[in-house]
Amino acid sequence: MSQSHPRISKAVIPAAGLGTRFLPATKATPKEMLPVVDKPAIQYVVEEAVAAGLDDVLMVTGRNKRPLEDHFDRNYELESALEKKGDAERLAKVQESSDLATMHYVRQGDPKGLGHAVLCAAPHVGDEPFAVLLGDDLIDPRDPLLKRMIEVQAQYGGSVIALTEVAPEQIHLYGCAAVETTEDADVVRVGGLVEKPEPVDAPSNLAVIGRYVLDPAVFGILRETEPGRGGEIQLTDALQKLAADESIGGPVHGVVFKGRRYDTGDRGDYLRAIVRLACEREDLGPDFRTWLRRYVTEEMQRS
Repeated sequence: MSQSHPRISKAVIPAAGLGTRFLPATKATPKEMLPVVDKPAIQYVVEEAVAAGLDDVLMVTGRNKRPLEDHFDRNYELESALEKKGDAERLAKVQESSDLATMHYVRQGDPKGLGHAVLCAAPHVGDEPFAVLLGDDLIDPRDPLLKRMIEVQAQYGGSVIALTEVAPEQIHLYGCAAVETTEDADVVRVGGLVEKPEPVDAPSNLAVIGRYVLDPAVFGILRETEPGRGGEIQLTDALQKLAADESIGGPVHGVVFKGRRYDTGDRGDYLRAIVRLACEREDLGPDFRTWLRRYVTEEMQRS
């Protein structure tokens, strides 16, 4: 039976990582500000939250992350220069990021893991469910994953995580869920979670990807969670406790996502994401695809 649960209005975006896989580019530039075609990766994530109806966004940052705040703030000098030139198109692009959402920022003083970053959001979120979006996963706006997760949370309460099927040999790169089916084809009941298991120990091939809708009870668990894998406070450990005892904060469900997802977590995936998104752009795609076909053909002939 459908139940009534508090409306979700806040999104939390952890963005305090050092981006070491992208050095030296990230020595002075936050990884989240690296462009995916012509827009920083972090803007895609904020746009996704807003499209799902979450226009109150808290970004959990760290040292050297000031460019994130500047990007979502007004730049009056640049706007004035573009206005004087009559460049309405670029002016609209500059203003778009500052008009997207109500942005808030908090610093994660010590890099103690994703669970700790989420805990830093507790004073802002308060006693209401909220969404967490990780910047390494870009979800195509034509496949509204977060909106579906919010619908599932409204129906069942508790917490909802995003899952995707991966090859068994890849499951050790992800958190993995033990699940039971429900009456909804794309929704499963999560009975347990394992962080980066070996393939033989994995309870399924369903991997956790970077979207969560969380009950505020998770904060209490995170405060008591000891550092786990990698010496960090793992969000997966807190979700495991919620899944094991729904009296704490309701059940944990998963939405099995089969849509378009662009992974910017490492250099190869980042490059592939740029190519895929560029190919699908109406303004860039036709010419870029033509060039790409020619390039691939020439490379194959050389080899």
